[in-house]
Amino acid sequence: MRHRIIAALLLALGLLATLGWTGQCWAQAKIARIGWLTPASGGPRTEFVEALRALGYVEGQTITFEVRAADNNLDRLPGLAADLVRSNVDIIVAVSPPAIRAAKQATSTIPIVMGFWGGEGLIETGVVASFARPGGNITGVHMLSAELDAKRFELLVEALPTAKKVAVLNRANGSPFTQVVQAARAAGIQIHVTDPPGPAGYDRVFDAMAKAHVSAVLVPSFPRFYNEHQLIIEAAAKRRLPAMYEWGDIARDGGLMAYGPVNAELRRRVANYVDRILKGAKPGDLPIEQPTRFEFVVNLRTAKALGITFPQSILVRADEVIK
Repeated sequence: MRHRIIAALLLALGLLATLGWTGQCWAQAKIARIGWLTPASGGPRTEFVEALRALGYVEGQTITFEVRAADNNLDRLPGLAADLVRSNVDIIVAVSPPAIRAAKQATSTIPIVMGFWGGEGLIETGVVASFARPGGNITGVHMLSAELDAKRFELLVEALPTAKKVAVLNRANGSPFTQVVQAARAAGIQIHVTDPPGPAGYDRVFDAMAKAHVSAVLVPSFPRFYNEHQLIIEAAAKRRLPAMYEWGDIARDGGLMAYGPVNAELRRRVANYVDRILKGAKPGDLPIEQPTRFEFVVNLRTAKALGITFPQSILVRADEVIK
């Protein structure tokens, strides 16, 4: 009987090998636990989940998410990152520089996917060794936020040639806005940096902008501002303040203008990193990617409500004009 059992097991293993069932496939047969660490609120974006689904993953069957959200309190991130490590997740997707730094401090072994690094000094601060070979346990997407914020500022003042003072919502993550300040100095425009204290604080902050005679508002790249963009749009509209945003979707939702990477494409890239690591790739060997597709969206309906007429130079450069 023992010989029959052994023979049956050998036959089964032979069949599995014939079908290409490798040790890697055994590893994939378990449910992968993906940690999601964000300074804002909420879980994984729809585009990210859909990208994983397109790669063959099914939430609840082959993957689950362990969400740790700081609800805009950045001081909570180190503790949340440590909690994910204690939970023994397979991968941590860390959203934005504060979350990435917290995850890096919490573990040197669990793979970390940056979704996304948006600040300055990715290499200079030692987060990774290089873009081509990041080393360690971190890889992911570098979103060029500092450069793109400067580009958004330039488009904003081109659209509003009479602007003299531009407010910038502070990300509260130590970003110096160096390139924005340089662009403002070159254009002879004053920068007014302000700190929104939370979702309930936008009215007060925008009232202060109006009293300071701000001409326009730059809403930089940060997860919180995307989550709360409807509140920002409403506060800006109430004070008749034109604003420039990060994602094209925000302009489609009623924001005046937006310039940045194509959201869905970046989420797909993050999902691809997760997929490759779950299949055995080492994060330190996976080159860091940067966005290659950008979109400039302008909303003429919002412009009309604000009494703004865009220069033709803005309209011809727009990838999408909402009428």
